[in-house]
Amino acid sequence: MSGRVSIVGLGPGDEDLVTPQVRAVLAEATDVVGYFPYVARVAERDGLTLHGSDNRVEIDRSQHALQMAAEGKNVVVVSSGDPGVFAMAAAVFEALEAGPAAWLNLRIDVLPGITAMLAASARAGAPLGHDFCAINLSDNLKPWDLIEKRLRLAAEADFAMAFYNPRSKSRPEGFEKTLEILKDACGDDRPVIFARNVSRDDETLKVVPLSQTTADMADMRTMVLVGSSTTRIIKRDQGDIIYTPRSVS
Repeated sequence: MSGRVSIVGLGPGDEDLVTPQVRAVLAEATDVVGYFPYVARVAERDGLTLHGSDNRVEIDRSQHALQMAAEGKNVVVVSSGDPGVFAMAAAVFEALEAGPAAWLNLRIDVLPGITAMLAASARAGAPLGHDFCAINLSDNLKPWDLIEKRLRLAAEADFAMAFYNPRSKSRPEGFEKTLEILKDACGDDRPVIFARNVSRDDETLKVVPLSQTTADMADMRTMVLVGSSTTRIIKRDQGDIIYTPRSVS
């Protein structure tokens, strides 16, 4: 088949954080597929068709992209951040596995991007400098019981943690429960970083001891990073640095 699907990440927001590799693929695309706000970040031009859709139709979007590629088009599926981190790469492969056998012959590439977790960590210093885990707190695609189990096990293992999708208007109680679990399981006052709209003009970064955190400190635009028991803060007039040492005694 002559068509192609490229699954790419547009980074956390700042256009300077879109990789040259992704820019080159977008310049060659005939069609771009993705969630409305992400497709809106791609400049219109002759020969390019933009296909925006709702964030709750990822499999439909993936099937559409694969079908267009099967028809010979050069399709780019866009995500924010990195396409392999709670984003479109897994959705495309799920559609591929369940789809027509002919789709297996398509050229499919995944091009990495800078995910919000890494952008937020860089702004704060290096809180993910040692072992860490990333957890999506949305219970849209998995039950809350599983989220709670993973939270408790991550705290028990003393990972630093990065939380995606912490608190939506439709389910604000989830992040409140998360903080209750962490306060109970961690047993210390490790730093929690609330990084909102990282790399955008309205970026904010707030560091709060775990005991003083409240659920209203986060929304769906916030990346929440929780330090491990070894995470340290270097106090400076120019701004504090938060890091987790690479060695563990």
